[in-house]
Amino acid sequence: MGRLGAALALASAVLLSGCVSSTPESLAANDPFEPMNRATYHFNQRFDQYVVLPVAGVYIYWMPQPMRRGLHNVLNNLAMPATFANHLFQGEFADAGSSLGRLALNSTIGVGGLVDVATPAGLPYRPADFGQTLGRYGVSEGPFLVLPLLGPDSPRDLVGEGVDMTLTPLFYLPPSLGLGERAAISLGVEIGAPYEVHARNIVLRRELEKGSIDPYVTMRSMYRQQRDVLISNGVPSEDMK
Repeated sequence: MGRLGAALALASAVLLSGCVSSTPESLAANDPFEPMNRATYHFNQRFDQYVVLPVAGVYIYWMPQPMRRGLHNVLNNLAMPATFANHLFQGEFADAGSSLGRLALNSTIGVGGLVDVATPAGLPYRPADFGQTLGRYGVSEGPFLVLPLLGPDSPRDLVGEGVDMTLTPLFYLPPSLGLGERAAISLGVEIGAPYEVHARNIVLRRELEKGSIDPYVTMRSMYRQQRDVLISNGVPSEDMK
């Protein structure tokens, strides 16, 4: 999940629905596109093995920890305006105030978000996104999807990510840049942030899936647990992101 174009992904799912056979088990799991999702999941696994894992290895074992932490902090700070807005949408005014305070402190004293000075100051990070907001208002997640390269998602979260992309400051770069260029930069950050997290946690996730009889079902369950925790006002652990 904004991540590649919600409308295109949803349209593709609809078009493919006529040629993908579903089983009673997949329908019961709200996964009517399971054959297609499994094929995409296996493709993603190979991509992880030959592309992402080597990059993640360099990232984890060769990049100094302060640089990794700084990158993580900057990406979190860029997402903070959307986080603040979604706390307001959800009526979580205390969390909205905390998010605004984090944005102000980390953007100034924290050198553009490079250093997280807000957490030690008593303003902990609490994630919020528009997919979560929709879930809070009772919008169903829709059928489970696995997107090429990007992994598991749902139509609700795809729409939410598109809205969140328009709430990031990068989307409102100087008008001298065309709308397409601004959207491309914002989309790059939207894609980059999940991969930064992915690089930190890919080894753990692969170990969890390796010990499973059906790694695909394990992945699907992990994704849904993470989203359920967020929507029920919990905070996912780092290894669940």
